[in-house]
Amino acid sequence: MFEKASSKDFPNIRKLQVSAYKIPTDGPESDGTMEWTSTTMILVEAFAGRTKGLGFSYASESTGVLIQEKLTEVVIGRNAMDVPGAWESMVRSIRNLGRPGIASMAISAVDIALWDLKARLLGVPLVKLLGAVRGFIPAYGSGGFTSYSNEQLRRQLQDWAKKGLRYVKMKVGRDSEKDPSRVLEARKAIGETVGLFVDANGAYHPKGALARASQFAECRVSWFEEPVSSDDLEGLCFVREHAPFGMDIAAGEYGYDQTYFLRMLSAEAVDVQQADATRCGGITGFMHAGTLCEAFGRPLSAHTASSVHVHPCCALVPARNVEYFHDHARIEHLLFEGAAEPVKGDLHPNLAKPGLGLDFKKRDAEQFKI
Repeated sequence: MFEKASSKDFPNIRKLQVSAYKIPTDGPESDGTMEWTSTTMILVEAFAGRTKGLGFSYASESTGVLIQEKLTEVVIGRNAMDVPGAWESMVRSIRNLGRPGIASMAISAVDIALWDLKARLLGVPLVKLLGAVRGFIPAYGSGGFTSYSNEQLRRQLQDWAKKGLRYVKMKVGRDSEKDPSRVLEARKAIGETVGLFVDANGAYHPKGALARASQFAECRVSWFEEPVSSDDLEGLCFVREHAPFGMDIAAGEYGYDQTYFLRMLSAEAVDVQQADATRCGGITGFMHAGTLCEAFGRPLSAHTASSVHVHPCCALVPARNVEYFHDHARIEHLLFEGAAEPVKGDLHPNLAKPGLGLDFKKRDAEQFKI
């Protein structure tokens, strides 16, 4: 077991250390609107006394530069217990840079590291610091890239189903004419009892998305993510209003601040609000998104980065599930001891270690450092 710290062990933050790693994919990958062959992770290590916390975001190398040049100066010297104050200072510091995009991802990586540091100083798992409302959160397997052959698609989804995941998600939108047959292949592969989700990454127009929704419903698709661009609230509302019964419309992974989530929820554009702690301002921003979801009576779904999201999702009433994304799950197991792994379809926060329960594999990561 870990040792609990006493009040005298709550020092000021003395250093932020930033590093970047570029990890190749295990094959060509694409969705409805993008193609990629690698993923970059920005790692932040926050030091107070002899204790270190870690956080990360999946973002460009320039995100790390922004942390070093802009955020470090407003965080260093603050008491490690005062994470909300550090968050507010970081948000104020990037006023002239713009909140969406790189700036928010930089804040996210630092904020996650500061929450991990605080929990480690207190000697408690992060979920206990936030206040648990449940012991575990359902996960859904996510991949099914449009670059996959039908055989690759079947193999990946079947593997998740065999491991006990009760829901799986695939990409659509790259070739609209082939999407119905690919979705049918997926349904045949996983059988009748596993939930099937699809994600278009904003590739369709509203009427085209609605036409595909009707076809997907024949394969009992129960989740249609970003059928149109998340910026098209009117289009999302149209699809949600006319979608087949039993099919949830989900979006929100590109939300960088609370105004974004407020607009989406106020417009009643989604059945399920998504948010990503590595983009929306870290643990602090993600908890804010959860509060908004609770106020609007909408469930919250965590986008990717399952090793981070398992803790706050177990501390938020409206949290519904966590995306167990192929790329990020693979990277987190490569680079961290204690990376989240579903057990019978659920993610359980590590209660035997403080903070996020992660330890960085520095030697293993060296080959990917940039």
